[in-house]
Amino acid sequence: MSQFRFQDFTIWQNAIELTDELFDLADNLEADKKFRFAEQLRGAVMSITNNISEGAGSNSKKDFARFLSYSRKSCFETANILILMEKRGYMSFDILAGQLAELEILSKMITNFRKSLLNN
Repeated sequence: MSQFRFQDFTIWQNAIELTDELFDLADNLEADKKFRFAEQLRGAVMSITNNISEGAGSNSKKDFARFLSYSRKSCFETANILILMEKRGYMSFDILAGQLAELEILSKMITNFRKSLLNN
């Protein structure tokens, strides 16, 4: 067992891997002086893991489910930022497609975890 409960959740483990990947992308944006995009991307993707971990510390399943909803919404925010980045030529369509696929899978995992939490 991990030190914190959220570390054992597959959704958090997948989200932290995606966050790490997108931080690399944000670092590249910063190197190209695209500071606002880098900041927005980091904030949106960190919100995914932050809300999972914060929700895991909740005292009720309903409260945890609320944080999971925020986390899922952050997946959509991250996707929007990535789409705009591709439109602006800051990333290739192939990279965008891969990242969007990962976000879609993660979003579905969060939804399913939330449903199972509320149904138990």
